[in-house]
Amino acid sequence: MTNSYLVYTTETFDKEVLKLSKDEQERIDGLYKQLKKNPYVGDQLRYKHFREKRLREKRIYYLVYDHLHSVLLVTIGGKKDQQATIDHIIDYFDEYQIYLEKLIKNNN
Repeated sequence: MTNSYLVYTTETFDKEVLKLSKDEQERIDGLYKQLKKNPYVGDQLRYKHFREKRLREKRIYYLVYDHLHSVLLVTIGGKKDQQATIDHIIDYFDEYQIYLEKLIKNNN
């Protein structure tokens, strides 16, 4: 299945997942599977490759890199920090791509 995407996470995302309930963690596992098949399932945020997926009152922010055939789950945030989180991710687009490229390289 060559069309599937690889899904990676940041350390921040991993720490946030540990704070979630078992039920929410299981829903994130389902999201991984969904993103592997279709990385564009969530809502677009300003750029085609910048997306969010709602998990009840929380939002999962991620970046899609077609040229790397990968998705990077960046962080989980609430509604009240939504704009600050979005602005931060946009400010660090380049760094997130470098981070992902290192993850891919280290996993090969």
